[in-house]
Amino acid sequence: METVLLPKSWNVDQVLDDLDQHGFALIDDAYSPEYVHALAEECASRLNQFREAAIQNGVVSKIRSDHILWINEELQTAQQHIRYLNALSDQLNQAFFLGIQEVEAHFACYNAGEFYALHRDNPQRKNDRVISTVYYLHEDWQDGWGGELRLQDKYDQWHIIQPKPNRIAIFQSDLLHEVIQAKHQRLSITAWLRSGNSIW
Repeated sequence: METVLLPKSWNVDQVLDDLDQHGFALIDDAYSPEYVHALAEECASRLNQFREAAIQNGVVSKIRSDHILWINEELQTAQQHIRYLNALSDQLNQAFFLGIQEVEAHFACYNAGEFYALHRDNPQRKNDRVISTVYYLHEDWQDGWGGELRLQDKYDQWHIIQPKPNRIAIFQSDLLHEVIQAKHQRLSITAWLRSGNSIW
């Protein structure tokens, strides 16, 4: 099996500590400018394939209005991001015994006016999502464009996470969170690190 080395900008010790202490962590300047551009191009070139996001059994949710495209083997640039998340999963398993086995991911596009209301990615631990991640792949973002991630940490304190380009937000899937209404198109990759035996 191929050994994947995480980018040097990923301070794994800090990520593990922040997850342990607060339930969430941030990685800034995650990737090289060349990779960021290639990823943004791959996403933008397929925007016409995006569909309305849905919840269970394909029922379109009224609590969200974004559009998504699930990442498969054809999306080679995005697959590299998933390989890095798999490598991070190995570190998380060693530190927290989470038993993460796979990563599922999709591109997400929030056009102006779109949002995702308060929810948990693993409500009442009814699915096997252990860790949620959001990578912001738009190449430019300005204050006032909305689209922030509003997150409640493990001590019920609220945080506003700016969708800064080339940032990864990592958090426990059972934490309450929302995406504030965007005022400008916001692109990202949402990924879940999944396990059959969640213990958070």
